[in-house]
Amino acid sequence: MSLTAISTSAAQKRGFPWLIIICGGLIAALTFGPRSAMGFFQLPMLADKGWDRTTFGLAMAFQNLAWGVGTPIFGALADKFGTWRVLALSGLLYASGLFLMANAESATMLHLSGGVLVGLGIASGSFGIVLAAFARNVTPEQRSLAFGIGTAAGSAGMFIFAPVSQGLIDSYGWYDSLVVMSAMMLVVPILAIPLAGNSRSGRTSQAEIDQSIGTALREAFGHQSYLLLVSGFFVCGFQVAFITAHFPAYIADIGIEARYAVIALALIGFFNIIGSLASGFIGQRYSKPMFLVCIYLGRSALVTAFLLLPQSPATVIAFAIIMGLLWLSTVPPTNALVAIMFGTKHLGLLGGVVFLSHQIGSFLGVWLGGYLYDIYGSYDAVWWLGVALGLFAAIVHWPIVEKPVERAALAPAV
Repeated sequence: MSLTAISTSAAQKRGFPWLIIICGGLIAALTFGPRSAMGFFQLPMLADKGWDRTTFGLAMAFQNLAWGVGTPIFGALADKFGTWRVLALSGLLYASGLFLMANAESATMLHLSGGVLVGLGIASGSFGIVLAAFARNVTPEQRSLAFGIGTAAGSAGMFIFAPVSQGLIDSYGWYDSLVVMSAMMLVVPILAIPLAGNSRSGRTSQAEIDQSIGTALREAFGHQSYLLLVSGFFVCGFQVAFITAHFPAYIADIGIEARYAVIALALIGFFNIIGSLASGFIGQRYSKPMFLVCIYLGRSALVTAFLLLPQSPATVIAFAIIMGLLWLSTVPPTNALVAIMFGTKHLGLLGGVVFLSHQIGSFLGVWLGGYLYDIYGSYDAVWWLGVALGLFAAIVHWPIVEKPVERAALAPAV
């Protein structure tokens, strides 16, 4: 019997691990929720502190960059030392970052707290770490669906935190709202207990390749399809981070009531749930690279239509619904492709490297949004750059091959 068959048979005997899936989903919702609501804090914070949009945008850019740089590091630590330890650290880092962000008295402190600390908190509780734990506890045939459920849970966090954060700000002010969300993050270490285990937890045979981190990285960076996946996921980060951080301000700039920004981000979060679940099902049945091509083409077409059509509350809502369906639908097929190519032993690390590319894109999307706005008084240049990058992503995903990397055969066990 092959190693894959042994692992699959063992996973089938365990059944679908609902406790792990539910707790991991709640963690994804908690870690993704507050960072997706950061745009609501921009204008009230700037009004009180006297900072400009570049200052806030740079803080969010540092957050996305720290999230990206930290993800492969925390992924490797989770692979080696266990998922629970890293997720518990996530709750502490996230809570500290939000609390210190509320008390920031200078731009530097804002960049360190709301930027670096919150970014590291998100990184250590990111999709990559949660989904890697899922991958080790389900069969290969169930992975795409499990990834879709986990991604949908993160989407639910966005859907919930958009109105909750705006409601907290309206009722108690931005300071108390950040403190409340800081306290929420302390639940993460408790929810993480069922996810205890590392890269060896899901294996039933010691015959699996005992690959070092250095060998895994060399193999991945020598694989063309992996490099294409890394370059394409950069675009996803650029597009979604720009919208998350700057859409509320953009809505105000074009003269639409602020409540429509809340409605729009909530709708993105709600339809993101549907899109993520659908992505999990589609990824189990059809070509994942071609599905990603369609997603990126769809995003570019949507933004083009949104910019060229007359903008009104109705078009904002329509944009939010369709963008929500496309928002994180890239995550299940992207992570599933990494697992197909290289297996699950270093999935936290290799998925984290892909996500680092995503967050470099996020850094540029958030920072350029504020920087170019302060220069030109408009977000139009960044919108159109996102359209062009969407076309680039569609092109680079087209040649990706959906199959395991070729490795030398194992010597028979003595």
